[in-house]
Amino acid sequence: MTSLQDKVIVITGASSGIGRALAEAALARGAKIGVCARNLEKLQEAYATSDQERLITFAADISKEADCKAFINFVLAKWGRIDVLINNAGISMRALFEEAQISVIRELMDVNFFGTVYNTKYALPSIRKNNGVIVGVSSIAGYRGLPARTGYSASKFAMQGFLEALRTELLHTGTHVMWVCPGFTASNIRNTARSADGSYQKETPLEETKLMTAAQCATIILDGVEKRKRNIIMTTQGKLTVWINRLWGSMADKLVYKHFLKEPGSPLARQ
Repeated sequence: MTSLQDKVIVITGASSGIGRALAEAALARGAKIGVCARNLEKLQEAYATSDQERLITFAADISKEADCKAFINFVLAKWGRIDVLINNAGISMRALFEEAQISVIRELMDVNFFGTVYNTKYALPSIRKNNGVIVGVSSIAGYRGLPARTGYSASKFAMQGFLEALRTELLHTGTHVMWVCPGFTASNIRNTARSADGSYQKETPLEETKLMTAAQCATIILDGVEKRKRNIIMTTQGKLTVWINRLWGSMADKLVYKHFLKEPGSPLARQ
């Protein structure tokens, strides 16, 4: 087990939701934290009462390689090392592929996949030097394609494939690579999910009060980092979905379709 005390942890997409909960929980465990988000004012407001001596905030659009490089270099210039990188930033979508603009699919790939690639590329030398950990916050959509989430599913499959290949490359180096798949979590990701034309969905089809909290999710992720878990699927529903899809693919097709057809305002109902 690796304690996070005095470790330098970099977290993307940390102005709200799981990212913010991760940063707050890591600070409570004694870590130093570098966080980024597109909106610096919102990011600084989120951590106004946090220990500023152990915190760096940075404005970065992780779909842009130059921003990711600048963010990682900023953390290295401040603390001289990175022990843990948590690729958390991500966006979702809710639209039939037939109706979605290609620009929406590209945006999801740029943020969810290439954002992970860029930050990992520039943080890896320091992480490897310090026998650190690289984490991808993924989704069940990275194991099982979800209807009306084609771009999201593709980006998470790509993330997991990238991390799995990297983990194998680094198998004997002391560097650990893992990904985690939260269940439906109370966060802002569905409110900002892209519609067919790229506009924000602005409302979630799920009852947020029945979802896992971001704080609960963050605790599971950080415990997994300390224990160097291979990967984590957080919910029973998620684990069942993965196993049914592996063993009985045709059944999974029907069950997943039925599940998403029932959600309020489901795009599948228009077919």
